[in-house]
Formats: sequence, structure tokens, C-alpha cells
Amino acid sequence: MNKTELIEAIAKEADISKAAAGRALDATVGAVQQALKKGHMVTLVGFGTFYVGKRAARNGRNPQTGATLKIKAAKVPKFRAGKSLKDALN
Repeated sequence: MNKTELIEAIAKEADISKAAAGRALDATVGAVQQALKKGHMVTLVGFGTFYVGKRAARNGRNPQTGATLKIKAAKVPKFRAGKSLKDALN
């Protein structure tokens, strides 16, 4: 499912226009991004939790040349599925 299909599903389920659903989805994604940027966790009960993980610096290898290069440490977004979401899939 891509963003357009998700907007259509939201619009149909919530009985709102596609434009309103698109704005709502963009606002939701933006709010999650801002919270993660500040280092907060975002928990949607029954769905899951978005949080920021840390990836340590490491050495990598360029696959074309074989040269070793250093990869910087980074903060990465992570998601842990909630129980209801897991149960819905099984």
C-alpha cells in the first residue's frame, strides 16, 4: 500500500474527503517526526511505538572498490509493534 492508497482508505473509513485525509496523514507523520527529533517516544496503544535508536560507528566496505570506509554513528527511527497489531496478523 502506498501513500495514495492509504489516503483513500482513511477517507473511506472516516467518511471524509481525500484532501482532508491527506492533510490528516501529513499532520500525523509530521507530528511523529517532530516528537522523534526531540528524542520522545510516540506510543499508539494497540498499534505500536515509534522511538529513536542509536547505531554505533563502524567500518564498512565499498562494494565496488573494496576500500574500507568509516560509517558515522547515527540515530535511527525504530518501530515496535503493539500486541493488538501482532494479534491481528496471526
